[in-house]
Amino acid sequence: MNRIAGRSKIALILAGLLLLGIVIFSGEYVFQADDWAIFPGSPHVYKGPNLNCGVVTDRSGTVLLDSTDGRNYADDEELRAATMHLLGDRYGYISAPALAGYSSEMLGFDLVNGIYGLTGPGGKAKLTISAPVQLAAQEAMDGRKGVIAVYNYKTGEILCALSSPNYDPDNVPEIDDDDPGEYEGVYVNRFTQSTYTPGSIFKIVTTAAALEQLPDVEEQTFYCDGSYWVDGNEVTCTDVHGTVTLQEALTSSCNAAFAQLSLELGADTLSRYVEKYQIIEPITFDGVTTAKGLFDLSNAEEVGLAWSGIGQYTDQINACRFLTFMGQIAGGGTAAEPYLVKSVDGGTLSSHNASPKLTDRIMSADIALRLQKLMHNNVVYNYGEENFAGLYACAKSGTAEQGAGQEADATFAGFTLDEEYPLAFIVVVENAGSGSRTCVPIVSEILDACVEVMDAERGKK
Repeated sequence: MNRIAGRSKIALILAGLLLLGIVIFSGEYVFQADDWAIFPGSPHVYKGPNLNCGVVTDRSGTVLLDSTDGRNYADDEELRAATMHLLGDRYGYISAPALAGYSSEMLGFDLVNGIYGLTGPGGKAKLTISAPVQLAAQEAMDGRKGVIAVYNYKTGEILCALSSPNYDPDNVPEIDDDDPGEYEGVYVNRFTQSTYTPGSIFKIVTTAAALEQLPDVEEQTFYCDGSYWVDGNEVTCTDVHGTVTLQEALTSSCNAAFAQLSLELGADTLSRYVEKYQIIEPITFDGVTTAKGLFDLSNAEEVGLAWSGIGQYTDQINACRFLTFMGQIAGGGTAAEPYLVKSVDGGTLSSHNASPKLTDRIMSADIALRLQKLMHNNVVYNYGEENFAGLYACAKSGTAEQGAGQEADATFAGFTLDEEYPLAFIVVVENAGSGSRTCVPIVSEILDACVEVMDAERGKK
């Protein structure tokens, strides 16, 4: 009898362990089945780090990538090059993490049906970018290195995100023998993975901090005789501006005035507002986390503080984050977070539809309005209203010095205040010199393309 009782206990223990195993397996299936189905090593799902299934289109339905039978890119070679950093290449040297974030939807997977699809092996993803705008950016960049990006700050849709250099993935160049450096940094998405010295577009940040922190700063004046000396160190300016107000200093991009303003604010205050405005913080969308910027005055002397408020010293910004900052000013202190994947349809139970999501409020509506007016004044008296597709535009240019022997990077950032075309933009052209001279024609072309696309979507002629 004791032997039977002992065996019964062992049987009960084994049954309990079996039941526990079933519970654990069921739990893992519910919570991890999609990971099992789409694990990165699966040759049926991935080609290197990139998805190898489904169809990807632009916002209007133009096919950018068809992976139902291999990886077949768009028919237009320039469009193939312009979207390379968004779609990834055939060999996995360039990854497309935004699409990988929706791998279960693209594959067509759910707990009930397992892996399935509407047609063939995979679903259909629609991106927010516009093929015509992306092509316009590719043409405007004209083989130079840099970034061109535009997004709708009310919806969050990224209409354009060009990273250059790039190449046609159907005609890969001999990059190993790239002696002139034409393809230097080609494997990096400069929109999300790079940081840049901002130059004078950073004066928007310093101006915003001054508007919040210094009473009557718009009535204050600053003197510029072509330079400003700080403890025996010269902060050079591009011209002799004489006595200027804050508005005049921003329009003429007077380094001397902004050096004085930075010193008046002080390192702690300026650093606090950089943190408040989230200028250097990464931003995450569609599973992509952008590069972190830099603003470090911890060991800065007074001249370092002066240059930092001008957008030099150690300052570094990411283009996507600064683009969002432009949207937040345009939106009265907050804006929609940017995103790239508009929808994914992998079947009846497997889909994704993006919806606008607001950023944190970084400033009051009053401060944002005052910034808008100052930045619009730049357009009226410096860049020319005729260069912004007939829209009410607000902007700031920059010429970001790169050190001895190197041409400065041209930078430009801003937005349009228009109910039908609420667009924020940023342009960086590496080693191109003047921000206004280089970037204004680019922005003009891109905004024209955006207006044409948005009109077509609304059925306007």
